[in-house]
Amino acid sequence: MTWPPLPFPAWQDTCDTLHMWTQIVGKTRLKLSPYWNHWWQSTLYVSARGLTTSTIPYDGKVFEIEFDFLQDRLTISVSDGQQQSIGLYPRSVADFYRDYLSALKAAGIDVSISTMPQEVPNPIPFEQDQTHASYDRGAVERFWRTLINLDCLFKQHRSNFIGKSSPVHFFWGSFDLALTRFSGRISPPREGADIVTREAYSHEVISCGFWPGGSTFPYAALYAYAAPAPAGFDAVQVSPPAAFYSREMGEYFLKYDDVRSAPSPEQAVLDFCRTTYEQAATLAHWDRAALEHQTRKTTA
Repeated sequence: MTWPPLPFPAWQDTCDTLHMWTQIVGKTRLKLSPYWNHWWQSTLYVSARGLTTSTIPYDGKVFEIEFDFLQDRLTISVSDGQQQSIGLYPRSVADFYRDYLSALKAAGIDVSISTMPQEVPNPIPFEQDQTHASYDRGAVERFWRTLINLDCLFKQHRSNFIGKSSPVHFFWGSFDLALTRFSGRISPPREGADIVTREAYSHEVISCGFWPGGSTFPYAALYAYAAPAPAGFDAVQVSPPAAFYSREMGEYFLKYDDVRSAPSPEQAVLDFCRTTYEQAATLAHWDRAALEHQTRKTTA
């Protein structure tokens, strides 16, 4: 695997713009797809060309929306043979949103979504957003190729777990790639949680994922957490040595640059996912013998 550089400050404007574009597409899937537990019907997935919704049911047909980062196009493909696309280039969110709705209509799809972005500070309605208008195609491709690497490794990590587990999927709200394992036990209700958070953490979970960076931590990093976090989880030893615990965030992090500089980046990712899971599952008294495939290994 090739691990390209991904310094967040260098592509922050593009990252913020792409975040809004994925929210527009993700909200379309959310509006039209049957509900799945933990809001899994709303996510995107890494594809061979970029990010995809997978198939969405509509009026006796299905359609799929894909960000094609090789051709810098957003493509809408319908099972009746219709196909529409719009370009990905430096353009405002408002401009993208207008052309996106026109492409959907031309493909025979009529949908109305909430235009207020989620999980971002100072949200601007899509139709009014002239602020986010950057598209550095090189940075986007590096981000996508990083997601390809991590999608493969997270799936490898997932392979030895036989309990309930999420797919490896991309959350457009928080703009991260994630994998979540479940103990099978119900979690205590979270006081003051909104409807999304309440459902997302209705059961005990241990998650790992990748985030390209943001205002709180301006660097790309892998993360791992348990919810609820068992006592002592903040002080355990995890691998590789560069991983650390953030008390502010309540999660373990491994900076992407430390992954890239590791003797084996692939092994560093797998070790981080494995050791954070093992420590959290042991401390939380998960039934690991019942939840894990005892002969399958997840080494690079």
